[in-house]
Amino acid sequence: MVRQVDTYADLRKQIHDDLRIQHPEWIEANGESPMCDSYEARLLEVLRGLTQSDADKFSDRPRD
Repeated sequence: MVRQVDTYADLRKQIHDDLRIQHPEWIEANGESPMCDSYEARLLEVLRGLTQSDADKFSDRPRD
């Protein structure tokens, strides 16, 4: 099922939930999931890098 994502927070929540649904074997008895946490942290790094590189592109443009 595809859900519409309106905000960054919605995207993070969807990824959080979907990882746990797709990989129940990653969930420990106490409900924690270091593997899912690792995937989520890596995604945040990638998104921050994209956001920063996009900002750099705009700041490097010559001004009219």
